[in-house]
Amino acid sequence: MNKSIDFRWVKNAASGSLHILLVQDGRLLAPDGFSAVAQQELNQWLKNAKFEGDVAACARPAGLSATYLLLGLGKAKDFHAARWLRGWTTVGRELAKDATVQRAVLAWPAKAEFPVAAPQLLGLAVEGLLAGSYLFETFKSKKKARRFGVDLVGAEVATAAARAAVRRAEITAATLREVRELANLPANEFGPQEVAAHAKRLAKAAGVSCRVWDQAALKKEKCGALLAVAQGSRRPGCLIRLAYAGTKRQKPLVVVGKAVTFDTGGISLKPPKNMEWMKYDKSGGMAALATVLLAARWKIARPVVAYIPAVENMPGGNAARPGDIVTARNGKTIEVLNTDAEGRLILADALDFAAAEKPAAIVDIATLTGAVIIALGYEATAVMGNDDRLILDLMLAGETTGERLWQLPLWNEYDQMLQGQFADIKNIGDGTAGTIAGGAFLRQFVPEGIPWAHLDIAGTAWHETATAAHAPGATLVPARLLAEWAANFRLDA
Repeated sequence: MNKSIDFRWVKNAASGSLHILLVQDGRLLAPDGFSAVAQQELNQWLKNAKFEGDVAACARPAGLSATYLLLGLGKAKDFHAARWLRGWTTVGRELAKDATVQRAVLAWPAKAEFPVAAPQLLGLAVEGLLAGSYLFETFKSKKKARRFGVDLVGAEVATAAARAAVRRAEITAATLREVRELANLPANEFGPQEVAAHAKRLAKAAGVSCRVWDQAALKKEKCGALLAVAQGSRRPGCLIRLAYAGTKRQKPLVVVGKAVTFDTGGISLKPPKNMEWMKYDKSGGMAALATVLLAARWKIARPVVAYIPAVENMPGGNAARPGDIVTARNGKTIEVLNTDAEGRLILADALDFAAAEKPAAIVDIATLTGAVIIALGYEATAVMGNDDRLILDLMLAGETTGERLWQLPLWNEYDQMLQGQFADIKNIGDGTAGTIAGGAFLRQFVPEGIPWAHLDIAGTAWHETATAAHAPGATLVPARLLAEWAANFRLDA
């Protein structure tokens, strides 16, 4: 298994190890067997240093009889899986940077009253540690990533449920690491055909079927919306279908992920500042790929299918123009008023394929609008759709995994802003409610009766700068959320 940390269970911590301890509400959460002398020493340090243990704050007290790394959890009343996960991601980065640490000790606090069971929290902690230790170094001549160990101590983390949670977390982290290596690749190395080739490779290794429609096949399928975006690039677009069969015969869940390997905006060219980050416009497709792989490696009961439309949006001589009218696979005509609103065009045809699966539900994922960052910043993904129960289930999965969602309305009144002057609909709204306009457009391509939700991940798909908790690069949000949702899907039960 591809991982940077070796986890093992031990009864007692080795002398000289770095101990990871938790601080909540400004007080130390001591593990079982922690000496009164060490506890008094640390409490005095907390008082002198005025370390309150804010969420994800880390401290390395100096001058004590043992070595410690203190992780702040904030206030107990504000506890949340997202904050817990961020804290352990921060610890992972701290440990990865310190070459003097060969093994650390995670000593579970005794009698800690968390609102979530210990196995689930331990799994999230392991995911966070592994995610925090990850660095994208494919093109670095000098590598900084390293391997180290973490010993798990305490009765609460030695149970069968806790051990299973760690194993699942390791599978999850290894899968995300594998896909993150692709998601971080630049556009010159990773175009639509490369997306398809790597998807085939990963699918075969995971026992997942894979089919690819090339441009000729897409023309036969009358995918005029997808092809309109692809036509400006010398690199042909494609549509990828990945299918995990599940362990039971049930209606599949379908995930549709936007994979624009580079988005210049087309003829409606984006401003040049920070355009280099548009290599992450493929993030929805990468999250969809990770979701299917997680479903297969977790061996969940429900079949899961992913459709990934992969294109490059370029302003070439054959590019689509503002004012062009294209016909989508479902027969709707679309007035292209802005070629930078391309994601919804490729998703339109992919959603029609998804509907043909007669699924239990469809969820699409896309870095669709900058407007969602204005609305929600970088802390949450916007969700909207045609089924409130589905949206609630997705939001609950996000609360469990720490990948939070926030619902936006999608009332029928919003459809009015998309009425086309010369075609059925246009691909942009009137300048208001930009994120909702994107969702309203996509709803036109989901038949009535199929539960559907749209996730706009423009604010959560990648980090542009290094922080205490994150390295720059792809996050693969919301793959963990969607895999958890798929594993526990009950909408048609």
